[in-house]
Amino acid sequence: MTSSAECCHSPGERKVERDNKDALTKRLNRIEGQVRGINRMVQEDRYCIDILTQIAAAKSALDSLGMQLLEAHARGCVADAITAGDGAAAIDELMVVMRKLG
Repeated sequence: MTSSAECCHSPGERKVERDNKDALTKRLNRIEGQVRGINRMVQEDRYCIDILTQIAAAKSALDSLGMQLLEAHARGCVADAITAGDGAAAIDELMVVMRKLG
């Protein structure tokens, strides 16, 4: 579980400190490596299905990372905004990003 300390510091502030920044960075580095690998596969004229399989894996990894960040935001920033009486705006913002992730 995430805590509100991992999300927004104060209403209106967009900077976020995360206790799990190192883990997130490692995951992003792995995803970056996957994408470089896909590029290499295209350059090497690899079989289409193999490339598509790697694309699916990279998309899945990004989706998983996105859901982890989304949960932290919902449990932190959005929960704090609701407690502070500004929940409608935070939920609207959350819904916009969820549609983009969808």
